[in-house]
Amino acid sequence: MGKHFVEELTWRGMLHDSMPGVEEHLNEAMRSAYVGFDPTADSLHIGNLVPIMLLAHYQRCGHKPFALIGGATGMIGDPSGKSSERNLLDEKTLRHNQEAIKQQLSHFLDFESSVPNAAVLVNNYDWMKDFSFLEFIRDVGKHITVNYMMAKDSVKNRISSESTNDGMSFTEFTYQLVQGYDFLHLYKNNHCSIQMGGSDQWGNITTGTELIRRVGGGKGYAITCPLITKSDGSKFGKSEGGNVWLDANRTSPYKFYQYWLNSSDADAEKYIKIFTLLTQSEIETIIAEHNTDPGFRVLQKRLAEEITTMVHSKDEFENAVKASKILFSKSFKEEITTLNEKTFLDIFEGVKQAEISKSEFNEGLDMIGALAAKTDFLNSNGDARRALKENAVAVNKVKVKEDYMLSAQDLINDKYIILSRGKKTNFILKVV
Repeated sequence: MGKHFVEELTWRGMLHDSMPGVEEHLNEAMRSAYVGFDPTADSLHIGNLVPIMLLAHYQRCGHKPFALIGGATGMIGDPSGKSSERNLLDEKTLRHNQEAIKQQLSHFLDFESSVPNAAVLVNNYDWMKDFSFLEFIRDVGKHITVNYMMAKDSVKNRISSESTNDGMSFTEFTYQLVQGYDFLHLYKNNHCSIQMGGSDQWGNITTGTELIRRVGGGKGYAITCPLITKSDGSKFGKSEGGNVWLDANRTSPYKFYQYWLNSSDADAEKYIKIFTLLTQSEIETIIAEHNTDPGFRVLQKRLAEEITTMVHSKDEFENAVKASKILFSKSFKEEITTLNEKTFLDIFEGVKQAEISKSEFNEGLDMIGALAAKTDFLNSNGDARRALKENAVAVNKVKVKEDYMLSAQDLINDKYIILSRGKKTNFILKVV
């Protein structure tokens, strides 16, 4: 079968637990395995990248990956690791989200070719929507005891914390049965014998293997990966603005690139194994090179390059690199005009702004007005004059004197001017 999947996961630090016999099972023939994805948004985020990479490596090892969109389970809500129930979605929204997610997964998985191990996308709503409640409790529910379900950590944790929330609804309690039935359905209809997911999914996955044993008379297997943590204790996958999304409209390629570029050495060494398709020898070479001069950040740069290119494109990666260097570029004005407005605003996120009307701007704006009288960038006209005399003021990173008049030639994207005092203090003047 080419590369051994479990070996691949092990050296990458991506194996948390697996059922006995799974390696032998995989070595016998091409096997089908699935991972479930929550369709409650029309984009996945980098917290989903570990299970995505599980499927990517699985396919590269010669096996057949199934990506399951949880259209039905997305209507219920998984209690694992959650402290509250999620919102329920209508079918139209779920279908839209499914298509968007498939597009993102196609950057990692081959859905299109005619090879036997081409990836397949399924949605559990398709087999659950016509399943009546009475049929479900008769055909599925009777095979799993309440005692078995209550023993799961995901259930115990929610019920034991009842004092701090509203407890656990029957809807959520049945989640593991619905997910377990997914595994049984795929086992029967698609010869899918392995379910993979994060370590918090072990309880739900083993409910599926139990159903396969009791109802299907067969054997299913579970493989889980660790939940990723950051070395400083902060949550992986979150930035100051919330989730780091795979959709460029939610998280720009520049911000995406910056997230990985800003990884600590310890995290980057872990991430490059998990989130890239580089080989073990390639990664060892990069780590060795990084360790000879950590200040050059070879590891972070290569990690950010690989993953930004994979999620977005080579062009977007190159734009992100250019945007990262632009503040220190000698040809700042020329280069910054090549960026789109979103990337421009990302670079200057958090920088204070002031607006001035186009008519007022066209009448002529001198530097005292731009720095103080019209904008409050500096505290007073006196401050502005002192800064100008000290040669500390720049317009679009070019030093100017007190007699400089701003004009349309200074506008970036026809509306922005970057004012700077010294090297680090920037201000955006927006002409509207």
